[in-house]
Amino acid sequence: MSSIGTILSVAILTGAAALTLAPTTVSAQECRTDPYPGINWSSCAKRNLMLSGSDFSKGSLAEADLSFTDLRDSNFAGTNLTKAKLIRTWMAGSNAEGANFSKVEAYRSDFQKVRANDANFTSAELERSNFSKAELNNARFEKAELGRSNFDGAVLTGASFAFANLARADLTKAEFKGPLNFQSAFFFLTRIEGVDLSSSIGLDQHQLNVACGDRRTKLPAGLTLPESWPCGDREMD
Repeated sequence: MSSIGTILSVAILTGAAALTLAPTTVSAQECRTDPYPGINWSSCAKRNLMLSGSDFSKGSLAEADLSFTDLRDSNFAGTNLTKAKLIRTWMAGSNAEGANFSKVEAYRSDFQKVRANDANFTSAELERSNFSKAELNNARFEKAELGRSNFDGAVLTGASFAFANLARADLTKAEFKGPLNFQSAFFFLTRIEGVDLSSSIGLDQHQLNVACGDRRTKLPAGLTLPESWPCGDREMD
């Protein structure tokens, strides 16, 4: 091949590579853009902001840092938030139907009254987060860290907690019909007093032995109420 041909070939390959990489690169100008449907804020730093009522639907906030930001009553329907930082972030009242929260960092975040049916929280860090009165039908929490999270009044029909860490999480006032998936979930001191788990799948006796239920808790066939129930107040601190 001639030197000119070689140069042209390299130029074509370089151009093709640039075109392939271009969509994943977010400019500083794009990060400064106000929210709009389909926005790309991937890897943008958006901490400590007041953005309540914004529309991020079908956009990308992957790996963005939204810690301590007020995002209440916003629209995240179909939005990609993979690996986003949502530490102490307020998302109460937002629409997150079908959103992807996989691998987010969301310690002590507020998801009260969030509508997140069919949302994906797989492998998310959600310790001490508040999901009270949230709509979480068919939500996926597989391998999620949910220690001390609150599901007071949350609707969980069809949700999966397979391999999740539910240590000290509160499910006592959650609402659901049909089975929840608790396969290999960590149930250390998980609050299940009075909860009807009779249709749930994946539960075993060892999980129940370290959980916190009472005589009102209903279990799947073949499992028994542990003698250690109910837990003492000291264990619930």
